[in-house]
Amino acid sequence: MTASTTRLAAVVAATRDRAAADPANSQVVFRASAVAHDAVASTVTMGRYSVEVDEPPTLGGENTAPNPVEYYLGSLLSCQIVTWRYWAEKLGITVDEITGRAEGDLDVRGFFGLDDTVRPGFSEVRVVITVTGPETEERYGELYRIVESHCPVLDLTTNVTPVRSTLEIGARQ
Repeated sequence: MTASTTRLAAVVAATRDRAAADPANSQVVFRASAVAHDAVASTVTMGRYSVEVDEPPTLGGENTAPNPVEYYLGSLLSCQIVTWRYWAEKLGITVDEITGRAEGDLDVRGFFGLDDTVRPGFSEVRVVITVTGPETEERYGELYRIVESHCPVLDLTTNVTPVRSTLEIGARQ
């Protein structure tokens, strides 16, 4: 057992124990903030980390960083991998390697308001996860089904999540 899987096993056990002791221990709030710069770019801060976001020139940017939907695909893939690792550990399923790739189809007419019948987001996202290890195809299939039903970022896409937006008008400078 590697140090990282030992650490993951400890997290699994501690989370289970804390949630069993009091369901309120299961509630977590994540935060992000963003500041616009240049034509359509922004700097997004998440905890102690900052990432740059931009668009390709065809969407008004300078292509200096991934765009928001690319970050979504990256978030989905990384969440899938975290969920695979967590559930593999929890179920005692050995996974040697996990890789993933994702792509999404976006019709920019929705974003630009050129056709109000076209949604501004992806019309379809395709995810492929490749797993290697000593387990049977059936065991990896079981793990796949569990991951699909427990991945938080996938859940954000496949289920309606209430979003409450508020506009604040700051003082003019």
